[in-house]
Amino acid sequence: MGMTREDVLNIEAERITKIIKFGDEEIECIYRKARKPMTKEELEAQEGPSRNTFAFAPAFNPRTFIAEEGILCEQDVAVKMRDGITIYCDIYRPQYITGRIPAIISWSFFGKRPGDGQDEWRIMGVPTQTVSNMAKFESADPAYWCRKGYAVVNVDPRGTGHSEGDLHLFGTQDGRDGYDFIEWLATQHWCGKIGLFGNSGVAMTQWRIAAEQPPHLACIAPWEGTGDLYRESAWEGGIPAYAFMEGVVGFTTGENYIDDMVMMAVKYPKMNAYWEDKIPKFEKIRIPTYVTACWNHFHLRGSFEGFRKIRSPKKWMRAHREFEWPDTYSKEGLEELERFFDRYLKDIRNGWELTPRIRIEVQDAYDFDFQINRPEREWPLARTQYKKLYLDAAGMSMSFEPYGQEAKISYDGQTGMACFDMPFAEDTEITGHMKLRLFVEADGHDDMDLFINIQKLDEDGNWLPISVLGEPHPGAWGKMRVSARELDPKLSTDYRPVQAHINTLKLSPGEIVPVDIEIWPTSRIWHKGQQLRIQICGRYIRENWFERLEWDADNRGNHIIHTGGQYESFLQIPVIPPRYVAGDYVYR
Repeated sequence: MGMTREDVLNIEAERITKIIKFGDEEIECIYRKARKPMTKEELEAQEGPSRNTFAFAPAFNPRTFIAEEGILCEQDVAVKMRDGITIYCDIYRPQYITGRIPAIISWSFFGKRPGDGQDEWRIMGVPTQTVSNMAKFESADPAYWCRKGYAVVNVDPRGTGHSEGDLHLFGTQDGRDGYDFIEWLATQHWCGKIGLFGNSGVAMTQWRIAAEQPPHLACIAPWEGTGDLYRESAWEGGIPAYAFMEGVVGFTTGENYIDDMVMMAVKYPKMNAYWEDKIPKFEKIRIPTYVTACWNHFHLRGSFEGFRKIRSPKKWMRAHREFEWPDTYSKEGLEELERFFDRYLKDIRNGWELTPRIRIEVQDAYDFDFQINRPEREWPLARTQYKKLYLDAAGMSMSFEPYGQEAKISYDGQTGMACFDMPFAEDTEITGHMKLRLFVEADGHDDMDLFINIQKLDEDGNWLPISVLGEPHPGAWGKMRVSARELDPKLSTDYRPVQAHINTLKLSPGEIVPVDIEIWPTSRIWHKGQQLRIQICGRYIRENWFERLEWDADNRGNHIIHTGGQYESFLQIPVIPPRYVAGDYVYR
């Protein structure tokens, strides 16, 4: 059980409301007093969760100094936005380079010098001292980039740290401010071309800023960033994730107020103009873009949506198995990003355009990948063959052929689980979007929350997980609150259902309804004899994981899944055939 609606309502905080106009619609928005900025000494005096790094904000101290040998820092530089609000940034640039140099901006509410708040600036999955104390969380490290002839600009957006104003998370306001900042930066005597980079939250802001089309923004590199905040984070599948939102809102530091997404999720549980404003206008992005995605992280869907929808003729995607942080600071990741920035920020013709537009890691088991950086031309892959695995509740199995006999399986909605298994008779690659259609019934309640994992088993039925940061990942996933099963016909396709989140369709006693569940994309090989398992239950199954991935599930009584006959429950899988077969030789 995660944080509940009642838990949210019991959070004590100073709040205000403001009427904000989103397009033609006015919405009453709730803002919470942000966490007070703390010095390192104040932070160390705290106990429990109050010691979170994001509560740290260095004392306001405008100055120019040598941060490291050869690196100049202009600290707490003031920049005015179009409405008169002043925000602050730290600018790191090479000390001895004259003339104009390109700049890489990090834009996020995490705080621009978190490394000052602890003795060893540590990022999970990245060895200590790999990243310098000058680096902003999930961002370019000045210790690397300044020595490559770039400036790195760490920004505290409005409402963050000592910057003025109230912070409105991941919306058009953030994008407009990013526009204003870029156009200011372009006027500085030393500044050449400008790019954006960062992963996770720092990637998410890039989508919003680039959509505003600032004239002096040359390229972006959003490495793993959520797009549709409602569908991918706050209400994934229609199930509220209050705990993660509270982690974002509760630990953000500023002098004023912050957009209280947690209370807004309670106040506005369905899609409206407030949530629509947090969806980037991908179609307005026309500049060179280098995107990455991790097959096993919650930014996955947004990364692929962004890559697919932006209208830049120069866009690249790389999808991998390992978590975002070690990928960002790896030797290979840094060198490749440098080639991208050298091409579009320094005008060095280094052959970057010959980089395949899409590269994917095809996962196998644990930390073994079947293929690494396999080049592709499009997404979804044009050679995809969609096939259906029909579920049979009588044998808890699946088949490529429909079952004529009706059957059903019942399990406790809070503690139970249903698993359907099928061995593959030949090597089978699944790359792309899966969807799961289930005919379901709630026994003893008017709703049900479904948590889905798609797993791989060996020939003997033992689970073969994927390793992420050394921990076993549960597999490709999907979620569905059955009362939110209505689909958006404009956004949905045959291979990817997308919920509308407009109406609430509660279940009547004995009512059996079909639900189409979006399974987030993946790429994985099943060898001959290995089995695919669909794991279905009423709770999120993962233990010993560092992120606050919790959902406020609403399950009572039993869940019933119907299969066969008129209830053709199935998993549709994107099978990728080999590119070339000659006798026993198979080339994928």
